[in-house]
Amino acid sequence: MTLFRAFAASALIMAAPAFSADLVDATNPSEIMNLARGFGSASLDTDGEGDPMIVGRINGTRYVIYFYGCDDGRRCREIQFNAAWGGTGVTLTDINEWNETTRYGKAYLDGDGDPNIEFTVNLHKGVSRDNLEDTIDWWKVAMETFEDNML
Repeated sequence: MTLFRAFAASALIMAAPAFSADLVDATNPSEIMNLARGFGSASLDTDGEGDPMIVGRINGTRYVIYFYGCDDGRRCREIQFNAAWGGTGVTLTDINEWNETTRYGKAYLDGDGDPNIEFTVNLHKGVSRDNLEDTIDWWKVAMETFEDNML
C-alpha cells in the first residue's frame, strides 16, 4: 500500500500543470520584450493611453505590440501585434483575399489606405514561455508572408 501511494503521488506531481511562476502573461511587458528580442530588436515604450507598448523590428520591418485590458497601464490581459506599410498599392481585393486564405494576421487598409496586419493574443492567466515564443514566431511568419505576397 505504501509503494502504491508513493507511485500515485509521484504520478500526480509529474502530471501537474506548470506553476504560475513559469507562465508569461501581459502583466510583465519586459518579459515579452525579452522574448521579442529573440527575433530582432525590441524596446519598451508607452502608448498614448499610458499602457505599455513594445516597438520592434523583424528582418528590418517595424512592428508594435500593444497591450490591452490594462488597469492604469498595468495588469494587462492581452497583446496585439501590428505592422503597417505605406505606399504599396495593396487593394481591398488583395486584403480580402489575404483574410480569406490566411489564418494568422488579420489584414485591413487603414484611414490612409495603407495595409496593416494585426494579431491579437489572449495572455490572461498566462502561457508558457515556449508558447509565447512560438506565437512570436507565427507573427514573424505572418509578416514575412504578407510582405512576400502582398507588397
